[in-house]
Amino acid sequence: MAKQMFLNLPVKDLDKSVQFFTALGFSFNPDFTDENATCMIINDDAFVMLLVENYFKTFTSKPIADARSTTEAILSFSLDSREAVDEVVRTALTACGTPSEEAQDYGFMYTHSFQDPDGHLWEVFWMDPAGPPKDAAL
Repeated sequence: MAKQMFLNLPVKDLDKSVQFFTALGFSFNPDFTDENATCMIINDDAFVMLLVENYFKTFTSKPIADARSTTEAILSFSLDSREAVDEVVRTALTACGTPSEEAQDYGFMYTHSFQDPDGHLWEVFWMDPAGPPKDAAL
Protein backbone atom coordinates (compact mmCIF):
# COMPACT_ATOMS: atom_id res chain seq x y z
CA MET A 1 0.00 0.00 0.00
CA ALA A 2 1.17 3.52 -0.75
CA LYS A 3 2.86 5.44 2.05
CA GLN A 4 2.75 8.96 0.62
CA MET A 5 0.85 10.81 -2.11
CA PHE A 6 2.50 13.23 -4.56
CA LEU A 7 0.33 15.06 -7.07
CA ASN A 8 2.17 16.85 -9.88
CA LEU A 9 0.62 19.95 -11.46
CA PRO A 10 1.95 22.12 -14.29
CA VAL A 11 2.04 25.86 -13.60
CA LYS A 12 2.83 28.81 -15.84
CA ASP A 13 4.37 31.06 -13.18
CA LEU A 14 5.91 29.26 -10.20
CA ASP A 15 6.34 32.40 -8.09
CA LYS A 16 2.71 33.42 -8.63
CA SER A 17 1.55 29.90 -7.69
CA VAL A 18 3.69 29.90 -4.53
CA GLN A 19 2.30 33.31 -3.53
CA PHE A 20 -1.26 32.09 -4.15
CA PHE A 21 -0.95 28.90 -2.11
CA THR A 22 1.02 30.66 0.63
CA ALA A 23 -1.93 33.05 0.99
CA LEU A 24 -4.12 29.97 1.55
CA GLY A 25 -1.85 28.85 4.40
CA PHE A 26 0.21 26.16 2.68
CA SER A 27 3.95 25.83 3.19
CA PHE A 28 6.68 24.45 0.95
CA ASN A 29 9.62 22.11 1.43
CA PRO A 30 12.76 24.10 0.50
CA ASP A 31 14.69 20.86 -0.09
CA PHE A 32 12.49 20.20 -3.13
CA THR A 33 12.26 23.74 -4.45
CA ASP A 34 14.19 25.41 -7.24
CA GLU A 35 13.39 27.51 -10.32
CA ASN A 36 11.55 24.56 -11.92
CA ALA A 37 9.50 23.13 -9.08
CA THR A 38 8.35 23.33 -5.49
CA CYS A 39 6.87 20.83 -3.08
CA MET A 40 3.69 22.13 -1.42
CA ILE A 41 2.98 20.36 1.84
CA ILE A 42 -0.61 19.23 2.35
CA ASN A 43 0.17 17.11 5.42
CA ASP A 44 2.84 14.64 6.57
CA ASP A 45 1.99 12.18 3.80
CA ALA A 46 0.46 14.27 0.97
CA PHE A 47 2.22 16.78 -1.27
CA VAL A 48 1.59 18.75 -4.45
CA MET A 49 4.55 19.27 -6.74
CA LEU A 50 4.06 22.50 -8.67
CA LEU A 51 6.18 22.17 -11.81
CA VAL A 52 6.87 24.88 -14.38
CA GLU A 53 5.21 23.70 -17.62
CA ASN A 54 8.45 23.14 -19.56
CA TYR A 55 9.81 21.03 -16.72
CA PHE A 56 6.49 19.17 -16.34
CA LYS A 57 6.71 18.26 -20.05
CA THR A 58 9.90 16.28 -19.38
CA PHE A 59 7.83 13.73 -17.43
CA THR A 60 5.24 12.95 -20.12
CA SER A 61 4.92 12.51 -23.86
CA LYS A 62 1.26 13.62 -23.76
CA PRO A 63 0.19 17.22 -24.27
CA ILE A 64 -0.52 19.23 -21.13
CA ALA A 65 -4.20 20.00 -20.60
CA ASP A 66 -5.20 23.64 -20.51
CA ALA A 67 -6.90 23.62 -17.12
CA ARG A 68 -8.64 26.91 -17.96
CA SER A 69 -10.67 25.26 -20.73
CA THR A 70 -10.80 21.57 -19.77
CA THR A 71 -11.16 19.70 -16.51
CA GLU A 72 -8.22 17.41 -15.86
CA ALA A 73 -9.13 16.65 -12.24
CA ILE A 74 -10.80 18.11 -9.17
CA LEU A 75 -8.38 18.38 -6.26
CA SER A 76 -10.08 18.21 -2.88
CA PHE A 77 -9.02 18.78 0.70
CA SER A 78 -10.95 18.86 3.94
CA LEU A 79 -11.08 21.43 6.71
CA ASP A 80 -12.44 21.41 10.26
CA SER A 81 -15.56 23.56 9.75
CA ARG A 82 -17.95 25.11 7.26
CA GLU A 83 -16.61 28.52 8.23
CA ALA A 84 -13.05 27.44 7.45
CA VAL A 85 -14.21 26.24 4.01
CA ASP A 86 -15.76 29.62 3.22
CA GLU A 87 -12.70 31.46 4.55
CA VAL A 88 -10.29 29.51 2.32
CA VAL A 89 -12.47 30.15 -0.74
CA ARG A 90 -12.70 33.89 0.10
CA THR A 91 -8.92 33.98 0.52
CA ALA A 92 -8.40 32.13 -2.77
CA LEU A 93 -10.60 34.60 -4.64
CA THR A 94 -8.76 37.54 -3.07
CA ALA A 95 -5.37 36.00 -3.98
CA CYS A 96 -6.01 35.81 -7.79
CA GLY A 97 -8.11 32.64 -7.79
CA THR A 98 -11.37 32.53 -9.71
CA PRO A 99 -14.79 31.18 -8.76
CA SER A 100 -15.70 27.64 -9.70
CA GLU A 101 -18.94 26.15 -8.38
CA GLU A 102 -21.33 27.58 -5.81
CA ALA A 103 -21.21 26.19 -2.28
CA GLN A 104 -23.16 22.97 -1.78
CA ASP A 105 -24.67 22.01 1.57
CA TYR A 106 -25.58 18.35 1.97
CA GLY A 107 -26.17 18.63 5.72
CA PHE A 108 -23.44 16.18 6.73
CA MET A 109 -21.04 17.64 4.13
CA TYR A 110 -20.39 21.19 2.94
CA THR A 111 -18.31 21.96 -0.18
CA HIS A 112 -17.14 25.04 -2.00
CA SER A 113 -14.60 25.44 -4.78
CA PHE A 114 -12.26 27.75 -6.66
CA GLN A 115 -9.76 27.70 -9.51
CA ASP A 116 -6.11 28.50 -8.90
CA PRO A 117 -4.23 30.95 -11.18
CA ASP A 118 -3.58 28.11 -13.70
CA GLY A 119 -7.23 27.02 -13.77
CA HIS A 120 -6.84 23.84 -11.70
CA LEU A 121 -10.08 23.07 -9.86
CA TRP A 122 -9.88 22.87 -6.06
CA GLU A 123 -12.75 21.72 -3.88
CA VAL A 124 -12.65 22.45 -0.17
CA PHE A 125 -14.98 20.53 2.09
CA TRP A 126 -16.08 19.88 5.65
CA MET A 127 -17.66 16.56 6.58
CA ASP A 128 -19.45 15.70 9.79
CA PRO A 129 -17.25 13.17 11.63
CA ALA A 130 -20.40 11.09 12.25
CA GLY A 131 -20.71 10.67 8.47
CA PRO A 132 -23.84 10.77 6.38
CA PRO A 133 -27.21 9.67 7.72
CA LYS A 134 -27.93 6.04 6.83
CA ASP A 135 -30.52 7.11 4.23
CA ALA A 136 -28.43 9.91 2.62
CA ALA A 137 -27.82 9.77 -1.12
CA LEU A 138 -24.25 10.63 -2.09
